[in-house]
Amino acid sequence: MSTTSQPTNPNLRKWIIAISIVIPVAVAALFGIKIEGVDFSFLPPIYAGINAVTACLLVLALIFIKSGKIQQHQKTIQIALALSVLFLLCYVAYHMTSDSTPYGGSNKILYYFILLTHIFLSVAVIPIVLFTYLHAWEGNYQKHKKWAKFAFPIWLYVAVTGVVVYLMISPYYS
Repeated sequence: MSTTSQPTNPNLRKWIIAISIVIPVAVAALFGIKIEGVDFSFLPPIYAGINAVTACLLVLALIFIKSGKIQQHQKTIQIALALSVLFLLCYVAYHMTSDSTPYGGSNKILYYFILLTHIFLSVAVIPIVLFTYLHAWEGNYQKHKKWAKFAFPIWLYVAVTGVVVYLMISPYYS
């Protein structure tokens, strides 16, 4: 396996950049589309649960790698990636079929701080996680480890704050 900084497939980097741009733009565009007659109001607790499981898997993946259990680490990260994709699909489906729920709590500053940092970092984490994964896939473990030091806390923050945002907004769902 390669430990150099030369990519095994430079096109993968272009794909990661493209995906990192297309996903946030598509999500933003899809917020402008409302599909009537479909009820996905059951999805918020499901995608909050997906975020919670993802957060647990990220911690488990860290424990595995610190214990030298590389294959378990790899499988756990792959499951966390798949859950992140599933979360995104559920999130978009809900927001394309439901109106936004206004926050009605008394601690609006805290809520909007958590929400805005969650949104901003959920966009930023896409290329960070994908490049981190790519470095491992290419066998460049030194680079993977350097990137993972940034990817892990950001991805974990996004997963945990997704649950927190849900818990804060859930009393106001109609």
